[in-house]
Amino acid sequence: MITISMVSTTPNDDARWQAVVRRDRTADGAFFYSVRTTGIYCRPSCASRLARRENVAFHATRAEAEREGFRACKRCRPDEAALDARRAAAVAKACRLIEESDEMPSLDALAEAAEMSRFHFHRVFKQVTGVTPKAYAEAHRAGRVQDELGRAATVTQAIYESGFQSNGRFYAASSQMLGMTPTAFRKGGHGTSIRFAVGECWLGSILVAATDKGVCAILLGNNPDELVREVQDRFPKAQLVGGDAAFEELVARVVGLVEAPEQSLDLPLDVRGSAFQKRVWQALRGIPAGSTLSYADVAARIGQPKAVRAVARACASNSLAVAIPCHRVVRMDGSLSGYRWGVERKRALLSREGVEREGVEREGAPS
Repeated sequence: MITISMVSTTPNDDARWQAVVRRDRTADGAFFYSVRTTGIYCRPSCASRLARRENVAFHATRAEAEREGFRACKRCRPDEAALDARRAAAVAKACRLIEESDEMPSLDALAEAAEMSRFHFHRVFKQVTGVTPKAYAEAHRAGRVQDELGRAATVTQAIYESGFQSNGRFYAASSQMLGMTPTAFRKGGHGTSIRFAVGECWLGSILVAATDKGVCAILLGNNPDELVREVQDRFPKAQLVGGDAAFEELVARVVGLVEAPEQSLDLPLDVRGSAFQKRVWQALRGIPAGSTLSYADVAARIGQPKAVRAVARACASNSLAVAIPCHRVVRMDGSLSGYRWGVERKRALLSREGVEREGVEREGAPS
């Protein structure tokens, strides 16, 4: 027997009702609502037809709703894990399958393990992780390659331990995964020449480093020694070479970009990152000086509107200050979030481009 609850008119329930009207997913789990005329209870985000307000009551827990005689909605299934949680669990299961397999599992096999259709699984996987299953597998394999090169007795052993079935396939992919030959990587960059120079600019100290492919790092800071150590830590045995006259000219061009970030400068870049990160960084390079985008805007531009947090992480991983202008990405409300090289530098760069921010700056979400 259903107990008829009186409709509350408290401000708290008014807010809950507005969440139901909006079908707000962020309210799922915070409360449930029941509909007297149907005898069911739902999540706030339920896509069912909106009930009349006078027939709706709110419950702190699903147990409370069930004690009053309401049954779970078959559409939003409030008695089960939330949809986002179910999807995350399914994707996590697929990720484990990828990580534990020597060969990349087929998309059909991954979809079957996730109990989804092939198309739906591919779309959900991208929404949850920010990358495709193939890109995830490639990134995982790159990590395995790096680990195996660090501990295997030979490069050949590392090739097979990391899941490659032939030397040819490995060497075809090794340059993109490692940024250098496998032997050089295994030796901590031994034999690899990285030219660098440290100088001063209006934002403080600046380090510019480059391989034979292009500029691989533009770092800003207050302590030149710390900037050099940051490069050394990644390739402890690489040969760090002080810049010659030609390199000093390149550094001067980089400093000129920092001095006037609105100018167009075609620098050769050695960009290293995952497929998803490179997509984000490419989108950032398309933001003109004097303009800003939110993290959500960038996510939409790369065709993955739900990957906002992954976009923020990609911004935080950027090691090419100003050349890849992550300083032009702000919060939805226009305020400045954190910045790898300090929020004060972010504000100063935007101000130099003619963008004034009046919002409250917060260091919590780096860009």
